[in-house]
Amino acid sequence: MSLRLQPVQSRTHELTSYEHALADELEEIYGRGVHELPSLVEALNETGIRPPGGTDWTESSLTAELARLGAKE
Repeated sequence: MSLRLQPVQSRTHELTSYEHALADELEEIYGRGVHELPSLVEALNETGIRPPGGTDWTESSLTAELARLGAKE
């Protein structure tokens, strides 16, 4: 029996267009070697992806949004 990773195995719904866009941007940012929270926030603010409410990202809003999106439903 072979085991394989299925990263969406615990997902209970299809991702929204916002969730897809945020994931794509974060993947691209991480791919550039950006990993520290202040730098992630700065890089996200240079994109068109905004947090709910439409303001700029802050360290607090990014950590809260990632926690919300990662919470069990």
